[in-house]
Amino acid sequence: MPEIKKINHVAIVVEDIEESLGFWRDALGLPLSHIEQVPSQESAVAFLPVAGSEVELVQPTTEGSGIARYLEKRGAGMHHLCFEVDDIVGMLAQLQAKGIQLINEEPLTGSDGRKYAFVHPKSASGVLVELYQLT
Repeated sequence: MPEIKKINHVAIVVEDIEESLGFWRDALGLPLSHIEQVPSQESAVAFLPVAGSEVELVQPTTEGSGIARYLEKRGAGMHHLCFEVDDIVGMLAQLQAKGIQLINEEPLTGSDGRKYAFVHPKSASGVLVELYQLT
C-alpha cells in the first residue's frame, strides 16, 4: 500500500520574491537555499528549507502564466501543499478507487526526474495537493 513519507513543501504564491523574503527569511530566519527560474511554469521559485521540508515562494514571470492568473484571481497566499510519497502510481490508483478527483490521473515527470501529480482542490477541502515521488 502506498504511503506518504513527509510534507515535501508548501508553495506560496507571491507578487515579489524579494519583498516576500523580508518576512520569510529576514523576520522568521528561514535560510534561502536558492532562487530558481522555472521556464516551463513561467515562474521563479525561492526555496527556503525548514526541518526536512521547504517553503517555496512562487512568483509569476509572465502575465499570462497559470501562477499569474491564480495571483490575479485569489491574491497572494498558499498555492499548494506537497506530499512526498513512496509510490505515486499506487497512490493515484488508491485515490481514484476512493472517488477522489485528480487533476493528473497519470504522473508527470519533472526536469529533475521526479514524478508528480495534482489532486483537485474539490476533493481536498479546497486545498490543491501535489504528490511527489523522488527518484
